[in-house]
Amino acid sequence: MVAAQAVSAVNRFGLGAKPGELVNLGDPREWLLAQLRHDKSTPAFAGLPDSLQYLRLENDYRRERTAARKANKAMPGQDTFAQRFRDAQMQELARRYRLAVSTDAGFFERLVRFWSNHFAVSVDKRTSALYAAPMEREAIRPHVLGGFSDLLIAVEQHPAMLRYLDNVRSVGEQSRFAQRARERAMRRADDAPARRAGLNENLAREILELHTLGVNGGYTQADVTELAKAITGWSLPVQQDWERGRATSAFVFRAGAHEGGTRSVVGKHYAETGEAQGRTILQDLAHHPSTARHLSYKLARHFVGDAPPPALVERLAKTWQREEGDLRAVYRTLIGSDEAWSPDARKFKTPDDFVVSAMRATGTIPNERPRALLQLLTRMGQPPFNPGSPAGFADAADGWSGPDAVWKRIQAAQALAETAPGAQPDPIATAAAVFGEHLDDATASALRRAESPREGLALLFASPAFQWRT
Repeated sequence: MVAAQAVSAVNRFGLGAKPGELVNLGDPREWLLAQLRHDKSTPAFAGLPDSLQYLRLENDYRRERTAARKANKAMPGQDTFAQRFRDAQMQELARRYRLAVSTDAGFFERLVRFWSNHFAVSVDKRTSALYAAPMEREAIRPHVLGGFSDLLIAVEQHPAMLRYLDNVRSVGEQSRFAQRARERAMRRADDAPARRAGLNENLAREILELHTLGVNGGYTQADVTELAKAITGWSLPVQQDWERGRATSAFVFRAGAHEGGTRSVVGKHYAETGEAQGRTILQDLAHHPSTARHLSYKLARHFVGDAPPPALVERLAKTWQREEGDLRAVYRTLIGSDEAWSPDARKFKTPDDFVVSAMRATGTIPNERPRALLQLLTRMGQPPFNPGSPAGFADAADGWSGPDAVWKRIQAAQALAETAPGAQPDPIATAAAVFGEHLDDATASALRRAESPREGLALLFASPAFQWRT
């Protein structure tokens, strides 16, 4: 008999049960703990370009566009940015979903997805569109089991975040770059207004409000401004770097754009140390008590319930502070807490959770051009890497359980049943693979009465039981 905790380990902590996974699980807590020793390397993304390669390809594209414009010629086939890079983006998503559906390390993959949504980047902003998926595999995946400060710095220095939140445009007003810009403006012979180089606070604000301390974490507008000054110069290679062969890293510190001087952030003072000043501030923010509470709450909410037990949140936050943001230690505390295994612990599946868990249950592996999958997720309101806000996708039931969302979920259940592999899928066996002996009687009865195997699968996926990570 499959224990209820095994069902929770695979379906709530993981991405959903695959056929045979529950019966071969062993001890549920040890199954989760073993994934904290997971080898982070994976062949799933082998051969994909890294961010530096994408930056080079994008620079080449823009250079071609400029040359064609100067020659008054159209690009071949009216080549656009979306057309040029569509296949690359499709391949990124195909690899991501093939891994999610096939992996034996569902808990590890859920952690990757949790942090990817925490550090949300939206591909609807074209300047960051190529870099959201690479950020997940380059900055998030390697640091999910490490220290939060390393994860935080890797994300904030990644091209996706630097572009999405406009830090590449942020220039210290007293920097050499800004001073030269003012001098050029004074020498202009015409009256045309020159673009003024200045400070951009977008990234600094979201670091404090979303990524670390939280909206009520005790920071002020002055802290936002000071942090924004500290990370001026955090940027990417520009065309001259490519032309001179100096583009060797996707992250570049531009000392000429940096606002020098001592900074004061959340009550601590930081000497001028160039690029290291911003990193030191982020390291301190990563260990701050407000960060510990804010992120412990988000972890407990994601894995246990929309209103997580305060005692659990406090326990996680204490571990965070005692272990200085060691994420493995925090996860172990979560796994070892009785509240995480309560019969009341459950989460309503997001559209992404719903689709991935259905595909895992039937062994449906996306192909290398998963357009139908992406269209399905878009119709359900969760297009990959496109939350439309730095706050990410909603992580509570009320964000996904409205009447229209439920109707679209029923339609998705039918589509997923139709594309399940095999001539005669077995909905009863699929339900047993997902829930063991813990499927409710009403759903089991409906499956037995289904007129066809695929109708039975659709009923399973549309059932109230399947909507929850229990």
